[in-house]
Amino acid sequence: MPRNWKSWESITREINYMRVNPAIRTESVREYYFSQKLRQIDQMRKEGADIINLGIGSPDQPPSQNTIARLAGEAMKPSSHGYQSYNGIPALRKAFADWYRKYFGIELDPDSEILPLMGSKEGIMHISMAFVNPGDEVLVPNPGYPTYSSVTNLTGGKVRYYDLTGENGWHPDFERLEDSDLEKVKLMWINYPHMPTGAKGSARLFDRLTEFGLKHGILLCNDNPYSFILNNDYLSLLGADGAKEIALELNSLSKSHNMAGWRIGLVAGHRDYINTILKVKSNMDSGMFRALQEAAAEALGNPDSWYEGLNSVYSSRRLIVEELMNILNCRFDPEQTGMFVWGRIPDNTESCEKFVDDILHRHHVFITPGFIFGSGGDRYIRISLCADEKTLNEAKRRLTSEQ
Repeated sequence: MPRNWKSWESITREINYMRVNPAIRTESVREYYFSQKLRQIDQMRKEGADIINLGIGSPDQPPSQNTIARLAGEAMKPSSHGYQSYNGIPALRKAFADWYRKYFGIELDPDSEILPLMGSKEGIMHISMAFVNPGDEVLVPNPGYPTYSSVTNLTGGKVRYYDLTGENGWHPDFERLEDSDLEKVKLMWINYPHMPTGAKGSARLFDRLTEFGLKHGILLCNDNPYSFILNNDYLSLLGADGAKEIALELNSLSKSHNMAGWRIGLVAGHRDYINTILKVKSNMDSGMFRALQEAAAEALGNPDSWYEGLNSVYSSRRLIVEELMNILNCRFDPEQTGMFVWGRIPDNTESCEKFVDDILHRHHVFITPGFIFGSGGDRYIRISLCADEKTLNEAKRRLTSEQ
């Protein structure tokens, strides 16, 4: 054996020794539940199982034809392919302002109070990086969108959950919040219409939230992508008196315009807040593809009939999903909005995770367990409306048959 020969074991030890450890911040978050579950579903499919996925809210219908045509036309222009401004093209900012004026009754300055984003999920990170210092506390709804918590942890903030319950209409308990120590709270995440419960907001709720934010100096952030799905009572937190002084609002074309993969959203609010967010954003991207922005402006001009047609499809699907909930003996509020149905599992069921896993393995239908949205969702499931009626009826057939 040559003198300079190394065993495989020694080489492996050296490689492991040289491996760079990940940043400590990554220890504060876990892989997204859906990422893990989709791998499991993919493996089951490779093994021959025909899995119906009713878990994720990814619209299965296309954007309007004029939107797609505008994208194609703009992409053919040589001038569309260069770097774009960090704050979006004027046409898109104006289209967002017109959209907010028409549907929400809110006046926004397109030059200073609107910042287009590559999806509102990006905005959650930008807002958190712009305002949350290490150790600052952030109020996060329970149940609620998991990204609020994970991004807070990644930025060094401290998550403070506030409980939402069906008994209180899935609205914050202000008395309980006022009785707590709010000195270190910097920011509060709000989400109405609410995901995952489908609870609606109200002008009275937004007034109360604004009063709360102003009183305690807490930046309110309303994540508002579900306003147009099975809902025609369009509300913005920015419509409350004084809200622009203490609030931001995120919105998105993902759900309302069937453009989830296009990654187009916005954050709106006071120009000083927008400028602060822009400091972060301008260091993280080099602008959005111009053709996407032009097509988004086109989509925002869709007539009322566009939303009516979209909701007609969701209304028909919802009737079938409500039947699925009844088959599963789950209780739900028929007044929910959004592209999901949120239901309480039977009291004699061990857990929502076991409940959905049994359904997946016995009937090859995947449904989202509520625990992923926080402890407040432990006894709930969520079924998506983003599947056609044929698929939903097949799921109903499977759930009513013995397999």
